[in-house]
Amino acid sequence: MRKTIVNIARFVLATVLILSGFVKAVDPLGTQYKIADYLTAMELGRTLPDFVTLGASVLLSAVEFVLGICLMFAIRRRLVSRLVLLVMLVMTPLTLWLAVADPVSDCGCFGDALVLTNWQTFWKNVVLLACAVLVAWRPLDMMRFVSKSNQWIVINYTAIFILAVSGWSLYDLPYFDFRPYHVGTNLREGWQKMMDGQDSPYADFFVERIAEGDDITEPMLLNKGYTFLMAAPHLEQADDSQLDRINQLYEYAAGHGYPFYCLTASGPEAINMWRETTGAEYPYCQTDETTLKTIIRSNPGVLLLKDGVIIRKWSHNRLPDEQALDGRLEHTPLGQMPDNSVPGKILVILLWYVLPLVLLVIADRLWTWTQWLKKKKVSNKDINQQFKSNTTMRKKIVAGNWKMNLNLQEGIALAKELNDALKADKPNCDVIICTPFIHLASVANVLDAQLVGLGAENCADKEKGAFTGEVSAEMVKSTGAQYVILGHSERREYYKETPEILKEKVLLALKNGLKVIFCIGETLAEREANKQNEVVKAELEGSVFNLSEEEFKNIVIAYEPIWAIGTGKTATAEQAEEIHAYIRSIVAEKYGQAVADDTSILYGGSCKASNAPELFAKADIDGGLIGGASLKCADFKGIIDAWKK
Repeated sequence: MRKTIVNIARFVLATVLILSGFVKAVDPLGTQYKIADYLTAMELGRTLPDFVTLGASVLLSAVEFVLGICLMFAIRRRLVSRLVLLVMLVMTPLTLWLAVADPVSDCGCFGDALVLTNWQTFWKNVVLLACAVLVAWRPLDMMRFVSKSNQWIVINYTAIFILAVSGWSLYDLPYFDFRPYHVGTNLREGWQKMMDGQDSPYADFFVERIAEGDDITEPMLLNKGYTFLMAAPHLEQADDSQLDRINQLYEYAAGHGYPFYCLTASGPEAINMWRETTGAEYPYCQTDETTLKTIIRSNPGVLLLKDGVIIRKWSHNRLPDEQALDGRLEHTPLGQMPDNSVPGKILVILLWYVLPLVLLVIADRLWTWTQWLKKKKVSNKDINQQFKSNTTMRKKIVAGNWKMNLNLQEGIALAKELNDALKADKPNCDVIICTPFIHLASVANVLDAQLVGLGAENCADKEKGAFTGEVSAEMVKSTGAQYVILGHSERREYYKETPEILKEKVLLALKNGLKVIFCIGETLAEREANKQNEVVKAELEGSVFNLSEEEFKNIVIAYEPIWAIGTGKTATAEQAEEIHAYIRSIVAEKYGQAVADDTSILYGGSCKASNAPELFAKADIDGGLIGGASLKCADFKGIIDAWKK
């Protein structure tokens, strides 16, 4: 149930981020204008140059889209879920401010594709924040669609694709046009509705001829036939690299009797400078700046109207050439509505982006499935061996946990004494001593590694850095240690170590080549409430069941009934066997019976030389994690010798 909820939250977040990022990517100039609106609302005005806000527009759309795809495919689950949560923690209060202060009409989160009010945007972000919290809480519950080894393909292909979409939309025009001036719009009809008092997005659309001061909006829209409109919000900033094409287009229009107007929001000085630079003779008309930016995302850009309907739009980079302007528009493809329909454009996206990813997922899943089959393919001999419990080869272990006892000299002396005792009387099991950090390097020098393994009692959950007082897994490994105890009840209780912290510690320990003695166990209250099974299962699921089968082979489980540690109380051999058998069964559920049979499970509840033989005789008890009794050589060796009885 929990995994289902987390994955639903993940898909909601992914879908919104993908749509939001893509809509912004196909209209980077529109997003740039919205960023400028935000800066103005914050009284920052034009503190940033246009190239910075445009770069921010492209980057914002790319980050949103890539994060959405990473969530959709469960790529880098921990990192991505935390980044998304960070984004939502920033955006939610920001949209609350927008809703309360109302400095801009809409937030622009979905561009012009879906316009939400500021309050609608805020509540949408509240829902997304809740989803982000769920996903960040349990990132590993997200089901992967692509294996780790192939995730880089999805990330790189996605980044290239979305940047290419933004680049093409800047060079040409938005691939999808969601504004009220898209190709196919009947401007005449929309403007007439506005004039009749009906709701219409064309309230600010007017065309005033500068030379005469006449409003020519109505006659221009009522004109039967073709009309060319060159839209340039700011002539002083207009791209003049295609002046020859623009002049050629004007001469073509004049030669065939088609009206041609330049619509601009610039003043007389900018218009005169443009006229002198280009030598253009077309008439100039005044139009609202925001309207011009909405009409076409190019400065300059050209529209072609037929009977008041927009049938063509060109950016200054894609103006028709001389070959296309051959003959009257009525008899050329240029004068007809283009056939690049929305379904056709969607098909292009599907073929260029979605289809390759689908094929990658199918190939990846097939490859993963074949690898799984190879691992699961067991010979008849192996199957027979699985049913013979007496052939189980898991290690028998007695591990000592010195805790915070013994100074350096005392620790070295005890290690020497134990080493000499075991050299004289070889043990019938693996022996490990886990010491405080200060002992490790010195004790390593006096131990025979063939007789006694060495371990630490803890390690940090960080790899390195400014964490005063911490000791990393790499540092532990460098002392000569081979093991580390993690998850001990004392660490959980006194130092508030959570499953997430322990998960990080386990991963770092394994990364640095340490074997982990992972402790689990229930309190007296949990035992009396008969919740011991739930507790140990949750502790395993929270910190080690995220590991691969290969990684889990480096885990030794230590069951420690917390109510029996240091109290003198001991679980009966039957109680201990029952919980150990249950632990092995849930390992089998997760990793299969073969792995469960190879996993050593130690008992860690006030084990002494007197009760060790009875405990160790049980089928699912593979040794002990020994506390106080490990501080005296004779007591510890008495427990070790229980394996000889």
